Amino acid sequence: MSRPRAYLAGPEVFLSDSAAVIASKRELALSYGFQPNGIAEEELDPTGLSLFEFGRRISLANEKAMRGSDLIIANLTPFRGISADIGTAFEVGFMCALGRAAYGYTNTARPYFERLRDDYYHGAIAKTADGATRGPDGMMVEDHGMVDNLMLDGGIETLGGILVRRQVEPDNLWSDLSAFEDCLRAAAVRFGLARPT
Repeated sequence: MSRPRAYLAGPEVFLSDSAAVIASKRELALSYGFQPNGIAEEELDPTGLSLFEFGRRISLANEKAMRGSDLIIANLTPFRGISADIGTAFEVGFMCALGRAAYGYTNTARPYFERLRDDYYHGAIAKTADGATRGPDGMMVEDHGMVDNLMLDGGIETLGGILVRRQVEPDNLWSDLSAFEDCLRAAAVRFGLARPT
């Protein structure tokens, strides 16, 4: 029986120790019975390509890998701001649109509303005459008690996945894989895989 192919999404590629973190995630996925699926290095040769064309090739390679995957496990920890990495958010949406199993996790337990209110608007929000909560720029501040934008939480939930919230120390924000492992554990049950000993 072939292993279910898991697309491991997240901003880890941008980390200074990306190779080590990605290798650890791949090893954990294998230990739970999944085949980590991602882009092939030979598809990423920038020789003779413009920066734009090389970026497009990476995008196409990622889409090919996702189409060849049975599930996605996405790191939705806020990245370079108050929300998940935008590329990872796209990948969750892409896999949800394909109807594939979707799982997500964040190493920041604070809900999106708190990050929006406190970190983006620095507390300067108020109820307005229309009954909405708005920032000083007039934009509505949504509160659905979710990890991030409602489409991420909603898409994962609708497809029967889970979105794990953990609060880890800032120094371990990108290296702590306990929430990732919670996703692997849940997905292993769903796919009928034996749990590791």
